Amino acid sequence: MRYTRFEKARIIGARALQISMGAPILISIPEGMLDPVEIAMFEFREDVIPITVIREN
Repeated sequence: MRYTRFEKARIIGARALQISMGAPILISIPEGMLDPVEIAMFEFREDVIPITVIREN
């Protein structure tokens, strides 16, 4: 599924908040990556974030 830039920002922001609040990281991250936003973007690129977008037509 292709996401708009707004959907992408919302997904990454929501996931970064979850990570910063202590949610488990869903993928092995490179050593030294500590920023929740960077981790969320990495998870987004690897397509492992369990967040879906429902669009109304």
